Amino acid sequence: MSLTVQQHRAQVGLQDGSLFVDGQWRQARSGKTWTHLHPATQEPVGTFPVADAEDVDEAVRAARRAFDEGPWPNLPAGQRVKILHRYADLLRENADELRGLQALDNGVPLSFGNVYAASVDAAADVFDHHAGWIDKAGGETLPGYQGGEHLAMTLREPIGVAAAILPWNAPFLLYAQKIAPALAAGCTVVLKPSEYATFVVLRMVELLADAGVPDGVVNVVTGTGEPTGGALIGHELVDKISFTGSREVGKRIVEVSAATLKRVSLELGGKSPAIVFPDTDASLAGMTAMGMVTLGLSGQGCVVCSRALVHRDVYDEFLTAAEMIAGSVTYGDPFDPAVLSSPLINDKQLHRVLGFVESGKQDGARLITGGDRPDGELGAGNFVNPAIFADVDNKMSIAQQEIFGPVLSVVPFSDEDEAVRLANDTEYGLGAGVFTADAQRAFRVSRRLRAGTVGINGFQVEPHLPFGGYKQSGLGREGGRSSFESYTELKTVLMPLTDEMM
Repeated sequence: MSLTVQQHRAQVGLQDGSLFVDGQWRQARSGKTWTHLHPATQEPVGTFPVADAEDVDEAVRAARRAFDEGPWPNLPAGQRVKILHRYADLLRENADELRGLQALDNGVPLSFGNVYAASVDAAADVFDHHAGWIDKAGGETLPGYQGGEHLAMTLREPIGVAAAILPWNAPFLLYAQKIAPALAAGCTVVLKPSEYATFVVLRMVELLADAGVPDGVVNVVTGTGEPTGGALIGHELVDKISFTGSREVGKRIVEVSAATLKRVSLELGGKSPAIVFPDTDASLAGMTAMGMVTLGLSGQGCVVCSRALVHRDVYDEFLTAAEMIAGSVTYGDPFDPAVLSSPLINDKQLHRVLGFVESGKQDGARLITGGDRPDGELGAGNFVNPAIFADVDNKMSIAQQEIFGPVLSVVPFSDEDEAVRLANDTEYGLGAGVFTADAQRAFRVSRRLRAGTVGINGFQVEPHLPFGGYKQSGLGREGGRSSFESYTELKTVLMPLTDEMM
């Protein structure tokens, strides 16, 4: 492996990070910093401030002033449309630099940057999409219900100050899915990136000023869940929280938000099933499912189909194809075009995944391949060889818990009803896949699945589609009109048309 972090840092021009408050870059008042270690080698990448409650308070108050007194919420729609389109163009123009920064942040290889859902293009498209809603944020005009001459109307107004809290695994798309609708609606933002993917987010924020976004409209507080994230979600001047991350933190946000009844959007992960029927190409289904679990993010994705429900008639064919994909994965320097997959993000996650592998063995699942660590120089990084478990009982922890690593659990089934029952037998409900050549079955099964997004014979993320989950996978949706509207309040206005009282 040829990765030398300092060489790549110089190559992409990475600078140590700062807070961004009211248009100014500065350090934390406490002077505390975090040093980020590259997950492939444990080499230091750079440092950034750890914001405490005082820093967060300054950032939130800057966003509050920018909302209450600044130009952004009242800027003519046409101007905000142009600014967001200009920003989308800037993202595309700086795509190579941004991909390099992401590779230094979370180790996602440059080779994965061509996959749309993980690309800068996807983020830019989200901004272009939401720019289109700005001049369409209308309400309704309704007739009077009880008689009398009066006008009843509804208006959509920006909700206020939004706290956006990002995970580390897909900073391009998830940054855009939170910031774009907030800005389109006229909100101001305090953004907290993950401590494991900070540098690329800081650069994307820096480009906002170049696009014409005024000072104070977007502020950034860097740091860890505590003290930074805790101070942000509990701040009394925050009107809305949008969070993507773990279920445990999501539940904490709901508890804290209750004090002031903040609006909340949560995307909390999943244990998405891929249902493979016997009339489909089982080899293609096996390659697709295992590809989601291994290539690019190494299974560190919320909607990854890490649970394959496979009909007994094509079970062996599916396993053979999945094992072939597992054996084709290459690890190493994310700047090397031959590298296809990333390391696990940190030492904690590495040991968590290895713990699930041991749990699967102890519970009686059959380990087909992988689940161990690579030899040689790769041993210094957070790498795990892709694992496939066969003969999994759906009650096992490897079938129920979100592992967030390169582990595929394969569960056999005999008929459609059993497949649906197994698919829905989970606390999550984010995504699902259905592999079949029967169009009627595809639609019938899709309707029966308790999941926010269902892909038929494949899966795609698109900027105009709502994305989110049922059950404990979260609250609300990101993407599309519903996402834009989640950053607005709906106001009713009544106006008499005569001098008589209504």
